[in-house]
Amino acid sequence: MSTLLIKLFATALTFSQIATRPDSVRTSFDPDRSRGEVTQILRDGCTHLRRAFDVEDINIDELISTAMEDPKAVAGDTAMLKGLDFKDLELSYREFCKSEKVEREVVDLGEVVRAYNEAMVDLPDVAKLKNFRLPGASTVLDGSGQRFTEVYPPDGRRAWVPLKEIPEIVRKAFVAAEDKRFFQHHGLDERGVIRAFMTNLAGSGRPQGGSTITQQVVKNLLVGDDITYQRKMREMVLAARLEKILSKDEILEIYLNAIYLGRSSWGVEMAARSYFGKSVGALDLREAALLATLPKGPNYYDPERYPERSRERLAYVLSRLLDDKVIDEGRRAAALAGKVALVPSERSRRDSGFYVLDHVNREARTFAGVENLTASTYTIHTTIDAALQRATETALQDGLARYEMATGRARFLEPEGNLAAAIEKLRTTAARAASAEVPAALAAPAAPPSGDPAPAASRKGRSAAAKAARPVPIVPAGPKPDWLRALEAWRAPLYDVHWPTAVVLDTRPGALRVGLRDGRVLPLAAWSEGRKLKLYDVVLVRAGAGKAGGRAELRIRPTVQGAAVAIENRTGRILAMTGGFSYPLSQLNRATQAVRQPGSTLKPLSYLAALAQGVQPNTLLWDRAVTLPPIGGVGDDWTPRNADRSESGLTTLRRALENSKNQVTARLLDGVIDSRPEDSLQRVCTLALEAELYAECERYYPFVLGAQPVRPIDLAALYAAIANEGGRPSPYVLESVEEKGRLLYRHEARTPVRIRSADRVAFYQLKTMLQGVVARGTASAMRSLAPYVAGKTGTSENENDAWFAGFSNDVTVVVWVGNDNADGKRRTLGRGQTGGRVAVPIFEAIMKAAWATRPRTPLAPPSPEASRLIADIGIDLRTGDRAGHGGFTEHFRRSASGAVVDTQFRFVERESAYAARGGFPDGGDEIPYSTSPDPDMYDRDPPGWPQGRAQQGGGPDWFQSDQNRFVWPGEEQPRRRQRRVDPDYFWGPRDIY
Repeated sequence: MSTLLIKLFATALTFSQIATRPDSVRTSFDPDRSRGEVTQILRDGCTHLRRAFDVEDINIDELISTAMEDPKAVAGDTAMLKGLDFKDLELSYREFCKSEKVEREVVDLGEVVRAYNEAMVDLPDVAKLKNFRLPGASTVLDGSGQRFTEVYPPDGRRAWVPLKEIPEIVRKAFVAAEDKRFFQHHGLDERGVIRAFMTNLAGSGRPQGGSTITQQVVKNLLVGDDITYQRKMREMVLAARLEKILSKDEILEIYLNAIYLGRSSWGVEMAARSYFGKSVGALDLREAALLATLPKGPNYYDPERYPERSRERLAYVLSRLLDDKVIDEGRRAAALAGKVALVPSERSRRDSGFYVLDHVNREARTFAGVENLTASTYTIHTTIDAALQRATETALQDGLARYEMATGRARFLEPEGNLAAAIEKLRTTAARAASAEVPAALAAPAAPPSGDPAPAASRKGRSAAAKAARPVPIVPAGPKPDWLRALEAWRAPLYDVHWPTAVVLDTRPGALRVGLRDGRVLPLAAWSEGRKLKLYDVVLVRAGAGKAGGRAELRIRPTVQGAAVAIENRTGRILAMTGGFSYPLSQLNRATQAVRQPGSTLKPLSYLAALAQGVQPNTLLWDRAVTLPPIGGVGDDWTPRNADRSESGLTTLRRALENSKNQVTARLLDGVIDSRPEDSLQRVCTLALEAELYAECERYYPFVLGAQPVRPIDLAALYAAIANEGGRPSPYVLESVEEKGRLLYRHEARTPVRIRSADRVAFYQLKTMLQGVVARGTASAMRSLAPYVAGKTGTSENENDAWFAGFSNDVTVVVWVGNDNADGKRRTLGRGQTGGRVAVPIFEAIMKAAWATRPRTPLAPPSPEASRLIADIGIDLRTGDRAGHGGFTEHFRRSASGAVVDTQFRFVERESAYAARGGFPDGGDEIPYSTSPDPDMYDRDPPGWPQGRAQQGGGPDWFQSDQNRFVWPGEEQPRRRQRRVDPDYFWGPRDIY
């Protein structure tokens, strides 16, 4: 007995039970003892089926006789009957349908039963479809209320609508097209199966299935769409069971919300929006009928790509509606005569915001009780600025790649993909289509598409001159070349990286060329990596413009990681967030789910504690090594050093923070903040806890230099608090969640919480000092932005982490760059790769993007509450002395009586300062800001941290350089600056600011 005949009879056993004894369908038989029962079931089923043939006016006996005389006349080339012995089929028909005694038995009922039993193992429970609701597509809105994206499972871009909200014409159109006897049958429609069988025998077009709507629901939701007899048997049994527990309306509701209809749309509601730009409730007859044409094959009958096929199918659906007397001839003709107005097909694939959407999902679960955004059809209002979000992702991706290229760490491992197979398939398809119209003997070989080099084999005989002479157009003309069609259909693995993809079209040394999605063909700058490229490789590029179309530069996936977050100062609204280079590579959101040592970005807390104690920004302190005793007498002394091992002698509090002096920061603990170092540390810890940087403060001295890891999002809230003069906002991204118009959650507006261990005056003074970091200090690479932003660089020990945290009047941005070190190994960014060098350019790009939709205004003056306690006095920026005329405007704290308490010499005796008059020779201990080729060199943290770092003596190579030379912005060569020298100036001859 053939395997095909076994499967056919097992399927017949399934059908026969459901058709003749639906209330007692067995899912298991004994292969030996049940032969008589199985025989009777098959005979009853055959009798039932013969009646259905008679109803359809088909003479089954005549059909069998014809098949015996001329099998090809019946089956033709029908794949479904290939391999079937028609003699065996005729004998089995006589045995089971006509109860005749045949000369030989061709059906082994034992094998049939075994095949049937195997198919029925572990049938799903149809009861799960009772009150069933499929996951839907939730719409995520940005901060302005515009659609940001949709969130849905891979097979679930749908909006569930109750059946009563679906117009009757839509329901009847789908029933007429897909299952005419839906309301009459009980899960299976033998007449529909017969019609499909005969249609498949008669034609060579798309095969018809004959499945009922109930069977399609079972297939889509319970048994899958495997093309096997086993699946079909399981589907029939479950369809019969489903009809017993659900009403016809309940089944139809599931079907109309579950069916795939093209354009990444499941269900009639989402399809109506995708094709017509309206809800399903607003569809007219023509639109309803057009949707009903799609279940048979959404791509095959796509009205945009194949209008003729779509029109033919539309005519069929309208004729079925006419036969069912749902419409009259006039309405049918009018619907067929008109043209359906389709809205443009929108790209539904997301390419931005994956990290922030994960955060939205977590907040929705926490605050709105929504287990998953796809559990239903929700409308989610968020705080996201869509343009800034994309700009933030682009800035981080560019910054990470720029760092690796600049340090020589970029390594090209492999292309993003290769389109050779796809291009060959397109060419083969085109050749077959051409051969169907042109005799093979007359067909000429196809020329390579414009802009697409000929295959390698055809190039072997060409001379080098001929190769070089072959033109490659910048913009291909005429029909789209094969490489472009293949590239357009290709799905990038890193779908959220905002660099163009391009396909390699020429690999000759010195003549590398790539094709872009916009049709341009450009030369590729790939350096030595070009030798690794093959024809039709897909790579990431940076495409420029210029003469003859510019050129493309190869972009390489970086191995270094990063994170960036932007929040609104006053409210804490998260405007943008990205937790890594690319979400497909790593789903860890480093902005909210990872902690790293913040380095010097934590130093402002120590300066804030000092300012809160009444210490003025012009207070003089020694930048010399200081040793602090162990806390509680346990452990070792702590003696931090500046990153470059230099000592600048006397410096002001302001300039120490601007230049990120570790020794001065440590000295603040030694009697400046409080009388005892451990008490000073406790004050800094209190500020950190009030700012909610940590749940618990690690009470050890390196804490003040950023040794305790922190989340970027929490650091952003701290810097926003500085911008707000002490009001810390709570960052959030979720504004509200609605389910079909019902409000589930709304964020309560909250006033920023005051950090009470420091007053507004201290915060404002700190803000101006952080503005100096940008104007003159470790972030002076963006000094042109100093009137508008303030912030602090940070670099952890051995350059493991690079940071910049800064703010404008409206927005705070924090950027972190580093290696994940998930394997326990600490990988450095490299000597000199500090926050000022690596993180500042990323921050600058993000902040400029934020100003695209926000006013770019100078940092705000002190609030009225702070202004009453502040006196603006001109000082000498270097010495902190009051200036008679002009000078740098410093902001001094007033006492309650209005007096300014002078703390300039509180910690350094005036006599000692005067005695140091010869201690600062020209080009001596301190490096002027303008002459330092690496302004962020001061921003590396000292030894003494838990990881340890070897002591290194001496300074950088430029330490003894000419201190009277500096570089103007935009100039490559230094020019000499004019300086005024007062021979009686008590610090000695110095550059004057």
